[in-house]
Amino acid sequence: MLLLIGSLVLFMLIGVPIAYSMGLSGLLYFLVYQPDLIAVLPARVYAGMNSSVMLSLPLFIVMGHLMNHGGLTGRLIDFCMLFVGRLRGGLGLVSVLTAMVFGGISGSSVSDAASIGQVMIPAMKKKGYPVRTATGLIAASSTMGMIIPPSIPMVIYAFAASESVGRLFLGSLIAGVMVGVFMLGIVLIIAHKNQFPCEEVDLAPAKVLRGTMEGLPALLMPLIVVGSVVTGIATATESAAVGALYALLVGLFVYRGLTFKDLPKLFGEAILSSANVMIIIAFSGVFTWILALEHVTQMIGMLFVQLQLGPTTAMLAVAVVILLIGFFVDVSPAILLLTPVFLPALKMLGVSPIQFGAVLISGLAVGLVTPPVGMCLNVCASVSGEGILSVFRGALPFLLANFLVVLLLCLFPVLSTWLPSLLMG
Repeated sequence: MLLLIGSLVLFMLIGVPIAYSMGLSGLLYFLVYQPDLIAVLPARVYAGMNSSVMLSLPLFIVMGHLMNHGGLTGRLIDFCMLFVGRLRGGLGLVSVLTAMVFGGISGSSVSDAASIGQVMIPAMKKKGYPVRTATGLIAASSTMGMIIPPSIPMVIYAFAASESVGRLFLGSLIAGVMVGVFMLGIVLIIAHKNQFPCEEVDLAPAKVLRGTMEGLPALLMPLIVVGSVVTGIATATESAAVGALYALLVGLFVYRGLTFKDLPKLFGEAILSSANVMIIIAFSGVFTWILALEHVTQMIGMLFVQLQLGPTTAMLAVAVVILLIGFFVDVSPAILLLTPVFLPALKMLGVSPIQFGAVLISGLAVGLVTPPVGMCLNVCASVSGEGILSVFRGALPFLLANFLVVLLLCLFPVLSTWLPSLLMG
């Protein structure tokens, strides 16, 4: 295991992409310790990708791309403005509320950061918000994109953990909403302290009705996708296909932000995004197989038992590891690395895979806003022109919401398991 983990870290440090780092470290392990099994490696690589659950991944990515480019952002911002725009720090509150709704549509935090940031960061700067605060808020609030269902990282976790996508979507819903509510509270506190302005919002019935009707097609998306899975009407793959078709029709004929000329480029971007994830999944299958051969998960489970760690203490310890890994490893590979290592051991202690999934996704979301890897941090820094360290300092007060939610998920498993048990048995 020293050779396997040591070589993986070495390859990553010298700049080898993490997918190939896992593949090369696995190959090195077999060359040294299991040369007779090298012939089966191609089959193991293929087996890592051969899952019906993963068919939904490119469809969810297509759905997010179509909605992001279909004229969605402006309409959602106008819709959220109706509810919180007149409060102190209205633009900041609108940013958080829009990110919450966007999270139920795109499934990707990076897409949320880019789409909302391009509109809201300049708007907040114009209203006198410090650039660092405005940019940090967008970066921090975008973390809800991968927590609130439908969530692309949660689909990857469902594959790695062999769990129901619908149950996992429900398991992360309360966590995502809590992040948003806590972040709204932090924005209110900072806004009153710094006397950020309120916004003038026309609440005439005709304006409210128009804003609601324009936002309604976007608001129906999570209900269609998540609702069809939870009620058993469709599988995750079928619901993703329906969601992609719905996003296409809304973008072309309702919001009219898409044209048929845009589709080849959007489909190409979705193909590249899917391929990047699938390469990681393929080589992580080899890595996971080695962990099973070496009985690593059993050893970790025994270590928890020997240390007399209860489920809550073990979850807190694992949550710290998740947060640390998120600093250096991107979300998808981190899920595929950590799930086979910790989930079997935690299940021995009675921890639900739903709870672990909610903690894993919520914890790794923080890594999107921490240097040096943080994708949302880099996207927002690019939009605003601020340095990533400056944006990170601006995001820190708002990230308190994320840390608090991770802590609560560890202490109170019911926050992640109640909805799945209630709605899916």
